[in-house]
Amino acid sequence: MAMQALPPTFIVCGEALFDVFSGAPTAVGFGLDARMGGSPFNVALGLARLGQPVAFLGALSSDFLGQRLLRALRDEGVDERCVVRVDAPTTLGLVGLDDSGVPSYAFYGHGSADRQLTLATLPALPDSAGVLQLGSYAMVVEPVASALLGLVEREHGRRLIAYDVNVRLNVEPRVDAWRAVLARMLPRTDLLKLSEEDLVLLHPGGNEATLAEGWRREGVAWVVVTRGARGAVAYTPAGVVEVPGSPVQVVDTVGAGDTFQAALLAYLAETGALSAPALHDATREHVLAALDFSAKAAAITCTRRGADLPRRADLRSTCC
Repeated sequence: MAMQALPPTFIVCGEALFDVFSGAPTAVGFGLDARMGGSPFNVALGLARLGQPVAFLGALSSDFLGQRLLRALRDEGVDERCVVRVDAPTTLGLVGLDDSGVPSYAFYGHGSADRQLTLATLPALPDSAGVLQLGSYAMVVEPVASALLGLVEREHGRRLIAYDVNVRLNVEPRVDAWRAVLARMLPRTDLLKLSEEDLVLLHPGGNEATLAEGWRREGVAWVVVTRGARGAVAYTPAGVVEVPGSPVQVVDTVGAGDTFQAALLAYLAETGALSAPALHDATREHVLAALDFSAKAAAITCTRRGADLPRRADLRSTCC
C-alpha cells in the first residue's frame, strides 16, 4: 500500500462512483464490467500519480463498492482524512448496448452516498492544503452542492479555488442549474476549466473569447478551455495562449479532461505558481508550458482503456 508521505497540498472535492458496462450474454443474463470513476475521484488519483500530496473530500458508502473506492485511494497514496463514510449506496452509471450496438445510459444516484455530504458533516480541512479543486455534478445535486458551495464561500481568498465545470446532463438535465452554479462560482474561482462541449451546453452559439473575457472580469485569473484532439486555450492576464493536441492512437477519451486538470494543477505546483497572485503574474511562456504539459498528459490517457491516468514517470520531460 502506498503511503502519503506529506500533508496534502490539494483537496479534491466531489463524487466517487462506479461506471458499469454491459458485457457478453450469459446463460442467465450477461456479464458486467464495473470501473471506478467520478471526475473528482479521477483528479485526486491523477494528482497522486503525478507526485502531488492530495486529499479526497467526499462521502463514500460503507457498502462493498465504497470499500473498493476507499482502497483505491489508499493504494494510490491519497489522503483519506476528509473522507466521510455514510450508510447509503454507491452511485452507479450503467452503460449498455442495444441489439443494433447503440449505447444507452442509465444513472442510479438518487439518495446515494456521494450526495450525502452536508454543511454539518463537512470535515475539517488540513492547514497544509492551499488548493480546493471542485467540479462535476456534486456541485449541482443536493445536499452536497450546498455543502461544497458553502465551503467555497468560506475558503475563497484563503485558498486557491479551481473549478472544472464538467457538465453532466444525464445527472442534472436542467442547464439553468449548471449556469446558476457557474455564476455563483465565478467571483470565487481563481482557475476555471471547461471543455468546448461544456461551453456549447451552457451557452449555445456563444463566442468563446467573449465569454472567457467576461468571466475573467468577474475575478477568474485563468479560463482554460479544452478542445479535445485540437488542444487547449487559456485566457489569462498574459493574454490568450493556445497549444495544439498531441497526436496519438486513441483507444478512448475517458478521463482525458480529468487528466488535463490534474496535470495542470501538478505543473503549477511544480513551478511554484500555485497561488492567485502567481496566476496573475504568470508569463505567456509559463502558461504555454503548463498547457503543453497538461495536453501531453491527457493524450497519454487517451491511449489507454478507461480512466487510467499517467504517473509522473510517464511524462519523460520534466517541467522545472
